Amino acid sequence: MTLLPDCYCPVDGTRVSARSLAWCCPVCGGPLDLDFSPTPAPLKSLAGRVNSLWRYAETLPLARPSVSLGEGRTPLVELTDGVQAKLDFLMPTLSFKDRGAVLLAELALRLEPRRVVADSSGNAGTAIAAYCARAALPCTVYVPRDTSPKKLEQIDAHGARLEVVDGDREAVARAAREVADEPGVFYASHVFNPYFLHGTKTYVHELWEDLGGRLPEVLVLPVGNGTLLLGAALAVAELYAAGLIGRRPALYAVQAAAVAPLARAWEEGADDLAEAAPVAPTAAEGIAVPRPPRARQILRAVRDSGGMFLTVTEDQLRHAQRDLASRGLYVESTGVASWAAVRDGVPGERGAVVPLCGAGLKSGPVGPAPSGD
Repeated sequence: MTLLPDCYCPVDGTRVSARSLAWCCPVCGGPLDLDFSPTPAPLKSLAGRVNSLWRYAETLPLARPSVSLGEGRTPLVELTDGVQAKLDFLMPTLSFKDRGAVLLAELALRLEPRRVVADSSGNAGTAIAAYCARAALPCTVYVPRDTSPKKLEQIDAHGARLEVVDGDREAVARAAREVADEPGVFYASHVFNPYFLHGTKTYVHELWEDLGGRLPEVLVLPVGNGTLLLGAALAVAELYAAGLIGRRPALYAVQAAAVAPLARAWEEGADDLAEAAPVAPTAAEGIAVPRPPRARQILRAVRDSGGMFLTVTEDQLRHAQRDLASRGLYVESTGVASWAAVRDGVPGERGAVVPLCGAGLKSGPVGPAPSGD
């Protein structure tokens, strides 16, 4: 086995062996971080490397991938003057979750579990199912009953066993975690497992390379469980520590107004969530997370960057999805959240980059636009 870094709890410092199948801190039950502080390669050394996220090998905790589907290296396109979009829906499973899922599958191959389990509102489950299929790993994905039929079809097509759970997203997570505690089970959690964050951070490493060794003034990112934002914060820290950028971009976190626990905590000046947010219907199902386990880390990352939290309404989501489609980009409703915020006037929007995280074909339109669109 390739030498793997150990995990540790960011709250109490408890360490967990790299070879363990433990998925959370054995003391407090919280998510783990990775004891890994890489140094990125300079820009000029990237020329000629493999055209996938694995070109940033120095920054990844796993080497020599065997299940890659060519994930990463998605294009940048201009939306308006000073605002660009990164088309992360152009991934093998049509969402940015492939960035983290490939690392979870690679890790599972090295740990050799008898079974992989995951929980998801759709996109993460699809990505994990696909990469487990590539790795020939048996996989079970727990999903809410109201998951998009198109996402269920995609998970099933990859050969994963589907477990449909009555209840909200929290109930789905609880069901998966009960199984995750069984011997020989690898919990491919895109929230608790830090390898996922070290996959999503390649979003920013790609931006840095494509922009000629710099980053934009503002990164506007959709936030539910915060996996893309926390990955972005990791990459920014790595590039800054290596002297490869001279300043850190502000992180703007976007939540759906219908389910916005982090935005509410931010407004209250809190360091953590006091309680879960009420569960309300929203088209942005992928970020409708009432109690994200990494809430404290997300709030700190935004604060340390000089960023802020923003919320978008259902009307804004509908307008944004239709607007992008009129520009030739059909993106699912969760994936348009950042553009919904920027097009309606985010402070400091010049120089911003927004991710378009999932393809519209995964869930279809969010409904007719309000009159006047």
